[in-house]
Amino acid sequence: MEEKKQATIVDVAKAAGVSVATVSRVVNGNYPVKRETQEKVKAAINSLNYVPNVQARELNTRKSTTIGVVVPGLHNMFFAEVIDGIEEAVRQIGFSFLLNCAKNDPKQESQAINALVARNVSGIIVISPNTKNIKESFYEKLVERVPLVFINGYHRINGVSYVGNDEQLGCKTALDYLQGLGHKRILFVRGDNSDSYDIKEETYRQVMTEDSNTAEAYIVNIGEGNGVDTVDATMAVLVKKLPQLKPTAIFCCNDLMAVGALNACKRLGLSVPQDISIMGYDNIALSRLVEPKLTTMDQNMFQLGESAAKLLIETIRGGKSKRILLDNVLVVRDTTGEVSR
Repeated sequence: MEEKKQATIVDVAKAAGVSVATVSRVVNGNYPVKRETQEKVKAAINSLNYVPNVQARELNTRKSTTIGVVVPGLHNMFFAEVIDGIEEAVRQIGFSFLLNCAKNDPKQESQAINALVARNVSGIIVISPNTKNIKESFYEKLVERVPLVFINGYHRINGVSYVGNDEQLGCKTALDYLQGLGHKRILFVRGDNSDSYDIKEETYRQVMTEDSNTAEAYIVNIGEGNGVDTVDATMAVLVKKLPQLKPTAIFCCNDLMAVGALNACKRLGLSVPQDISIMGYDNIALSRLVEPKLTTMDQNMFQLGESAAKLLIETIRGGKSKRILLDNVLVVRDTTGEVSR
């Protein structure tokens, strides 16, 4: 079977009876064209199912309308909702994006970024960058070549724009809420390789030290925090830890871990929140789908992505780097209650 050839801009010009330059002007909308001529060109485009060659246009203009996005993992719905915000923003502006997954690994993160630079993207958004485990010089050299926006990045690098949540304040709000319910033995659950987890742990240590109830044993690292195995890994660790430590509440760095904590309590025959309270962080859709529904901190996921995309496009077009900080909001549902024992 003979392969059907895709229509070219030359085919459209012939069908409409105009020049190639006129078709280009109609497609790009960069020069005024008579309405009658526009209609002819659009009719020819529709009849031929012509799709403009974006790469060719970018070669001519020497401007890319594609940005890169690097995400730690694809199994945490937090990142999916952030990406949804990015997609909405770039689509409205006429841009597109390429997505690379770093799998929560610093080495893969730098490789993913380099792969995007090699594809000549006009800018890059890095979600939850692993700046603690990647040399600062890597990002310093990178931002000299391509505009960068970090989402929930906490290590300041000159020239990089930041969009994030005040996770330090959010974590303190969550812990203050649990303490206000009478909880003193609060277990802290985190994962590996994340500036976000580090910020929350630092805040936890500060808050619990002030209350003189902190203990190293009450800080639990379950390993990979954004992978497909996060829920089960959290459950496996806590099934062993909970009978030993007997906390009255569990504070988790994300909602996947909180679901794992919920499952561990079910395995151990503990009622939530009558016997133990559980609190997550992010407010992903899953937090509303489990039973009991999770109390958590809302991280403004869609707004994070949308704001980051708009800020990156602004920077690409010559704007200066900026920092946007959003507030986390406490969402009280069914997994927290006053201490009963």
